[in-house]
Formats: sequence, structure tokens, C-alpha cells
Amino acid sequence: MFELFADFLVYQVLGLKADDAIAHSLHFFIADSAKIFFMLALVIYLMGLFRSFISPEQVRKYVQGKPKFLARILAILLGAVTPFCSCSSVPLFIGFVEAGIPLGVTFSFLIASPMINEIAVVLLLGIVGWKITLLYVLSGLVVAYFGGIAMEKFKPEKWVEAYVWDIKMGQAQTLDTQQDLSARHHYAVAEVKDIVGRIWKWVLFGVAAGAAFHGYFPPSWVELLATSNHFLVVPMAVLLGVPLYSNAVGVIPLAEAMLLKGVAVGTTLALMMSIAAISLPELLILRKVIQWQALALFVAILSVAIILVGWFFNIVI
Repeated sequence: MFELFADFLVYQVLGLKADDAIAHSLHFFIADSAKIFFMLALVIYLMGLFRSFISPEQVRKYVQGKPKFLARILAILLGAVTPFCSCSSVPLFIGFVEAGIPLGVTFSFLIASPMINEIAVVLLLGIVGWKITLLYVLSGLVVAYFGGIAMEKFKPEKWVEAYVWDIKMGQAQTLDTQQDLSARHHYAVAEVKDIVGRIWKWVLFGVAAGAAFHGYFPPSWVELLATSNHFLVVPMAVLLGVPLYSNAVGVIPLAEAMLLKGVAVGTTLALMMSIAAISLPELLILRKVIQWQALALFVAILSVAIILVGWFFNIVI
């Protein structure tokens, strides 16, 4: 639906040619902006309805009654089976915080959600085979698990923006008295307006930056990754992945092209994971819910983890 909408505007209304870089970037911007805002509205609305049926106190007691490792595993599995891009995962992050779920567990979900989903797994199986698919999934699960633990060690609660806690302490506590469906619906709609109103500029800016890189990505950079055996090639791949916005599904064709050109498996996995988990749009939107200190820590931990994964697979394969 979003691709057809972008096709109509770019190729029919504007009359641009499909092989032009500017058309490619504009098509990406229109399609992904529409998709992200649709997913944001849908996810925030559903989370609003969910919170209207289950109070934060109930969720908090349920999670606190479980061993932390089990809560973390459940969060990672939830992230793995939700086909949301990184930007759409942020409203769920806010919902987790509002529900009182520990931030370390919440960050594990935030890492797993954009990196792994069932659609990406199916596509990977069909394109690169089960071995690469299994390596990617296992790597993503490990990074999400230990990345969340590492974040938790720094006690990031102090770096969560105040308005997130205000939502938790204010609106969420009134949900128990809202019993009729109409009240729940109005609460969910209000959540959509409030959160989208806070982050829409960041979404557009992030997608615009990603679209520019997406349309003008130099082919020579991929060739450099394929021909270089230098120790720094994996960190280079991680750095290249940050400005390239995509989800785990969208990055698969690029990964296939890299593998066909001879790029090492570990380098390819590192690029895929950095694009999915620490892309520029996600960081820009995350900045609306956490402060720069937590954002820098999040990027540093994920970058180190992804680089280690890339080095490991380049050595053993």
C-alpha cells in the first residue's frame, strides 16, 4: 500500500524516472514516512487500549514476580515476533516504562524488536539459506540479552525524560475507572495525538537523512568492504550502517548483494545489525524519551557488541 502510494506520487505525479537517485531517495522518504506514521499510530493506539484493560500496577507485579532473566527472555521473544521497525518500537518502549518494567529488560526488547522478526527470518531463509539465518537470529538474541544487561548496570533510569515518568504517574493511574469501550478508545486516541505530536519532526528528519544516504550510497563502499581484510572492516561496516535507515526486512536485499560480492559473513551481519538496531532515525526518536547520556551509552554498548559478533564470525567462518 505504501509502496504504491509512493509510486503514484514519484513516478506519475512528479514524472521522475525510476533509475534516478533523487527519485529513489524521494520514493524511500514517502513510502517509509507513511509506513512509520501508520505503524506509530497503530502501535500507540493498541498500547493505549492494552493499558486501559491492564493497569500498570498489575503488569509491574507480574514482571517483578518473575526472575529477571525470565522477564528479559520474554521481552526479547516479544521483540522478535513483533514485525515493527525500530521507530515503531519506541511507543512500546514508552509503554514498558509506564508499566514499571525494568529498563534493562525494556532495552533488551528495544534491541530485539527491530533486529529480528518472523518476516525477516522467512526472507533470509529464502535468500541466504538456513545457516546464515540461524547465525543472524542467534547473534541478535545474544546482543539483545547482554546489551540489556549492560545498560542496566549503568542505572539508566536517571536519564529517562521526565514526561515519560509523568505519563506513568499520571494518566496511567486513572485507567482502572474507565470501564466502557468508548472511554478506552478516547484514551488511546489521546495517546496517539500526544506521542506523535512530540516526535513527528524527529521522524521526518530521521527518514529524510536515511533517504539521502539510501539513494546516494556509493557502490565503492560496498566494494571496499568486499576486498578489505583489514581488522577495521567490521567497525567500518557498523559505522556505515548507522545513517542507513531500514528495518530487518529491508536490509536483506543489501545483505544478499554484499554476500554475492564476496563480503565476509561477519561483516555482512555487522552491517545488517547496525542498520536495524542503531540507525539514525531510531536514535533521533529515542532522544525524545531518553537523554543524550543514555543514548550515547546505548550506541556504545550496541556498537561494541555488534563489532564483536562480526569479528567472531569472520574468524570462525
